[in-house]
Amino acid sequence: MSRRIDDPELVREQYAREGNLHARAALWRDLEGPNPREVLFDTIAACRPGRVLEVGGGDGWLAAQLCDELDCDVTLVDQSERMVELAAARGIDAQLGDVQQLAFDDESFDTVVAAWMLYHVHDTNRGLGEIARVLEPGGRLVALTNSQRHCEEVFDLIAYPQSAREWTFRAENGEESLRPYFSTIERQDLVGIATVHDRETLVNYQRSMMTDTQPVPPDVELPLRVHARCAIFVATK
Repeated sequence: MSRRIDDPELVREQYAREGNLHARAALWRDLEGPNPREVLFDTIAACRPGRVLEVGGGDGWLAAQLCDELDCDVTLVDQSERMVELAAARGIDAQLGDVQQLAFDDESFDTVVAAWMLYHVHDTNRGLGEIARVLEPGGRLVALTNSQRHCEEVFDLIAYPQSAREWTFRAENGEESLRPYFSTIERQDLVGIATVHDRETLVNYQRSMMTDTQPVPPDVELPLRVHARCAIFVATK
Protein backbone atom coordinates (compact mmCIF):
# COMPACT_ATOMS: atom_id res chain seq x y z
CA MET A 1 0.00 0.00 0.00
CA SER A 2 1.40 3.39 -0.95
CA ARG A 3 2.04 5.94 1.78
CA ARG A 4 1.31 9.65 1.50
CA ILE A 5 4.33 11.84 0.90
CA ASP A 6 3.61 13.68 4.16
CA ASP A 7 3.81 10.44 6.18
CA PRO A 8 6.38 11.34 8.90
CA GLU A 9 7.91 7.87 8.90
CA LEU A 10 8.30 7.85 5.12
CA VAL A 11 9.90 11.32 5.19
CA ARG A 12 12.41 10.18 7.80
CA GLU A 13 13.30 7.11 5.74
CA GLN A 14 13.62 9.03 2.47
CA TYR A 15 16.01 11.64 3.85
CA ALA A 16 18.07 9.51 6.19
CA ARG A 17 20.69 9.49 3.43
CA GLU A 18 21.45 11.66 0.44
CA GLY A 19 21.13 9.01 -2.29
CA ASN A 20 17.43 9.63 -2.85
CA LEU A 21 18.04 13.35 -3.39
CA HIS A 22 20.73 12.59 -5.95
CA ALA A 23 18.46 10.13 -7.77
CA ARG A 24 15.71 12.72 -8.12
CA ALA A 25 18.05 15.49 -9.20
CA ALA A 26 19.46 13.22 -11.92
CA LEU A 27 16.05 13.05 -13.61
CA TRP A 28 16.26 16.78 -14.39
CA ARG A 29 19.86 16.85 -15.61
CA ASP A 30 18.84 17.59 -19.23
CA LEU A 31 16.22 20.28 -18.65
CA GLU A 32 14.81 22.74 -21.18
CA GLY A 33 13.09 25.86 -19.92
CA PRO A 34 13.42 27.81 -16.70
CA ASN A 35 15.68 26.30 -14.06
CA PRO A 36 13.64 26.28 -10.82
CA ARG A 37 16.75 26.57 -8.65
CA GLU A 38 17.89 29.69 -10.46
CA VAL A 39 14.44 31.29 -10.41
CA LEU A 40 14.11 30.46 -6.72
CA PHE A 41 17.41 32.14 -5.90
CA ASP A 42 16.52 35.24 -7.92
CA THR A 43 13.15 35.42 -6.18
CA ILE A 44 14.77 35.26 -2.75
CA ALA A 45 17.37 37.86 -3.76
CA ALA A 46 14.59 40.25 -4.81
CA CYS A 47 13.28 40.12 -1.23
CA ARG A 48 16.59 41.61 0.00
CA PRO A 49 16.93 39.09 2.83
CA GLY A 50 19.01 39.79 5.92
CA ARG A 51 18.05 37.15 8.48
CA VAL A 52 16.94 33.96 6.73
CA LEU A 53 15.51 30.71 8.02
CA GLU A 54 15.47 27.81 5.58
CA VAL A 55 13.16 25.03 6.70
CA GLY A 56 13.73 21.54 5.37
CA GLY A 57 16.94 22.80 3.80
CA GLY A 58 18.44 19.41 3.04
CA ASP A 59 22.16 19.32 2.34
CA GLY A 60 22.44 23.11 2.39
CA TRP A 61 23.09 23.85 -1.29
CA LEU A 62 20.69 26.82 -1.29
CA ALA A 63 21.66 28.12 2.14
CA ALA A 64 25.31 28.14 1.10
CA GLN A 65 24.50 30.08 -2.08
CA LEU A 66 22.48 32.63 -0.11
CA CYS A 67 25.36 33.14 2.32
CA ASP A 68 28.00 33.39 -0.38
CA GLU A 69 26.18 35.56 -2.91
CA LEU A 70 23.78 37.64 -0.81
CA ASP A 71 25.88 37.96 2.35
CA CYS A 72 22.91 37.30 4.61
CA ASP A 73 22.68 35.36 7.87
CA VAL A 74 21.13 31.95 7.23
CA THR A 75 19.91 29.36 9.69
CA LEU A 76 18.92 25.96 8.31
CA VAL A 77 16.57 23.52 10.01
CA ASP A 78 15.98 19.94 8.90
CA GLN A 79 14.58 16.80 10.53
CA SER A 80 17.30 14.58 9.07
CA GLU A 81 20.54 14.19 11.03
CA ARG A 82 22.36 13.37 7.81
CA MET A 83 21.10 16.49 6.03
CA VAL A 84 22.11 18.66 8.99
CA GLU A 85 25.54 17.04 8.93
CA LEU A 86 25.97 17.76 5.21
CA ALA A 87 24.76 21.35 5.56
CA ALA A 88 27.05 22.00 8.53
CA ALA A 89 29.99 20.74 6.45
CA ARG A 90 29.29 23.64 4.07
CA GLY A 91 29.71 26.06 6.95
CA ILE A 92 25.98 26.61 7.46
CA ASP A 93 24.36 27.16 10.85
CA ALA A 94 22.38 23.92 10.58
CA GLN A 95 20.11 22.57 13.31
CA LEU A 96 17.86 19.57 13.81
CA GLY A 97 14.29 20.76 13.93
CA ASP A 98 10.73 20.49 12.69
CA VAL A 99 8.85 23.30 10.94
CA GLN A 100 5.79 22.28 12.95
CA GLN A 101 7.58 23.29 16.16
CA LEU A 102 10.31 25.84 15.51
CA ALA A 103 12.71 26.62 18.35
CA PHE A 104 12.96 30.35 17.62
CA ASP A 105 11.44 33.46 19.16
CA ASP A 106 8.62 35.35 17.53
CA GLU A 107 9.67 37.70 14.70
CA SER A 108 13.23 36.31 14.54
CA PHE A 109 13.60 36.40 10.73
CA ASP A 110 12.76 38.66 7.81
CA THR A 111 12.70 35.78 5.30
CA VAL A 112 11.76 32.11 5.50
CA VAL A 113 12.51 29.76 2.61
CA ALA A 114 10.67 26.47 2.09
CA ALA A 115 11.87 24.79 -1.11
CA TRP A 116 10.31 21.49 -2.16
CA MET A 117 9.39 20.60 1.40
CA LEU A 118 5.95 21.83 2.49
CA TYR A 119 4.30 18.85 0.77
CA HIS A 120 6.18 16.65 3.26
CA VAL A 121 4.75 18.47 6.30
CA HIS A 122 2.13 16.32 7.99
CA ASP A 123 0.23 19.25 9.54
CA THR A 124 0.56 22.02 6.96
CA ASN A 125 -1.47 24.52 8.97
CA ARG A 126 0.72 24.05 12.00
CA GLY A 127 3.87 24.43 9.90
CA LEU A 128 2.63 27.59 8.18
CA GLY A 129 1.53 29.00 11.52
CA GLU A 130 5.02 28.50 12.90
CA ILE A 131 6.59 30.12 9.85
CA ALA A 132 4.33 33.14 10.24
CA ARG A 133 5.14 33.33 13.94
CA VAL A 134 8.91 33.56 13.46
CA LEU A 135 8.60 36.11 10.64
CA GLU A 136 8.73 39.79 11.50
CA PRO A 137 5.89 42.05 10.28
CA GLY A 138 6.39 42.58 6.56
CA GLY A 139 8.60 39.50 6.39
CA ARG A 140 8.25 37.06 3.52
CA LEU A 141 7.93 33.35 3.01
CA VAL A 142 9.36 32.12 -0.30
CA ALA A 143 7.93 28.66 -0.94
CA LEU A 144 8.56 26.46 -3.97
CA THR A 145 6.32 23.45 -4.48
CA ASN A 146 5.34 21.08 -7.26
CA SER A 147 2.15 20.86 -9.25
CA GLN A 148 -0.13 17.87 -9.10
CA ARG A 149 0.96 17.27 -12.70
CA HIS A 150 4.69 17.49 -11.96
CA CYS A 151 6.58 14.51 -13.37
CA GLU A 152 3.33 12.93 -14.53
CA GLU A 153 4.97 10.98 -17.35
CA VAL A 154 7.15 9.07 -14.86
CA PHE A 155 4.33 8.69 -12.34
CA ASP A 156 2.08 7.26 -15.04
CA LEU A 157 4.86 4.92 -16.10
CA ILE A 158 5.26 3.44 -12.61
CA ALA A 159 1.58 3.78 -11.58
CA TYR A 160 2.39 6.10 -8.70
CA PRO A 161 -0.94 6.87 -7.00
CA GLN A 162 -1.99 10.50 -7.20
CA SER A 163 -3.84 10.02 -3.91
CA ALA A 164 -0.47 9.86 -2.14
CA ARG A 165 0.07 13.57 -2.75
CA GLU A 166 -3.35 14.97 -3.63
CA TRP A 167 -4.05 16.84 -0.39
CA THR A 168 -0.53 18.02 0.40
CA PHE A 169 0.78 21.56 -0.24
CA ARG A 170 0.82 21.85 -4.04
CA ALA A 171 0.79 24.54 -6.71
CA GLU A 172 -2.95 24.02 -7.03
CA ASN A 173 -3.83 24.66 -3.37
CA GLY A 174 -0.85 26.71 -2.21
CA GLU A 175 -2.51 30.12 -2.27
CA GLU A 176 -5.53 28.83 -0.38
CA SER A 177 -3.26 27.26 2.24
CA LEU A 178 -1.21 30.43 2.70
CA ARG A 179 -4.07 32.93 2.82
CA PRO A 180 -4.95 32.55 6.54
CA TYR A 181 -1.40 33.44 7.59
CA PHE A 182 -0.25 36.11 5.13
CA SER A 183 -1.58 39.45 3.92
CA THR A 184 -0.44 39.23 0.29
CA ILE A 185 0.54 36.30 -1.89
CA GLU A 186 2.31 36.36 -5.25
CA ARG A 187 2.68 33.31 -7.47
CA GLN A 188 4.93 32.38 -10.37
CA ASP A 189 4.44 29.16 -12.32
CA LEU A 190 7.35 27.38 -13.97
CA VAL A 191 7.19 24.67 -16.64
CA GLY A 192 10.17 22.85 -18.11
CA ILE A 193 10.79 19.60 -19.97
CA ALA A 194 13.53 17.13 -19.13
CA THR A 195 14.79 14.50 -21.55
CA VAL A 196 15.70 11.21 -19.87
CA HIS A 197 18.02 9.12 -22.01
CA ASP A 198 18.54 5.93 -19.98
CA ARG A 199 16.39 3.47 -18.04
CA GLU A 200 18.71 3.46 -15.01
CA THR A 201 17.84 7.09 -14.22
CA LEU A 202 14.15 6.17 -14.20
CA VAL A 203 14.75 3.09 -12.07
CA ASN A 204 16.72 5.07 -9.51
CA TYR A 205 14.01 7.73 -9.38
CA GLN A 206 11.31 5.10 -8.87
CA ARG A 207 13.27 3.47 -6.05
CA SER A 208 13.84 6.84 -4.38
CA MET A 209 10.08 7.15 -3.82
CA MET A 210 10.30 4.28 -1.31
CA THR A 211 6.66 3.33 -1.77
CA ASP A 212 4.68 0.73 -3.68
CA THR A 213 4.71 1.34 -7.41
CA GLN A 214 5.17 -0.70 -10.54
CA PRO A 215 8.75 -1.20 -11.75
CA VAL A 216 9.99 0.72 -14.77
CA PRO A 217 9.16 -1.47 -17.81
CA PRO A 218 12.24 -3.17 -19.31
CA ASP A 219 11.18 -1.99 -22.76
CA VAL A 220 10.43 1.62 -21.78
CA GLU A 221 10.62 3.87 -24.83
CA LEU A 222 13.59 6.22 -24.63
CA PRO A 223 14.29 9.06 -24.62
CA LEU A 224 11.41 9.99 -22.33
CA ARG A 225 10.25 13.59 -22.12
CA VAL A 226 9.15 14.55 -18.60
CA HIS A 227 7.44 17.79 -17.58
CA ALA A 228 8.62 19.72 -14.53
CA ARG A 229 5.74 21.80 -13.23
CA CYS A 230 6.11 23.88 -10.08
CA ALA A 231 5.15 27.19 -8.52
CA ILE A 232 6.97 29.74 -6.39
CA PHE A 233 4.90 31.62 -3.83
CA VAL A 234 6.04 34.81 -2.13
CA ALA A 235 3.81 35.42 0.87
CA THR A 236 4.12 38.61 2.94
CA LYS A 237 3.14 38.69 6.58
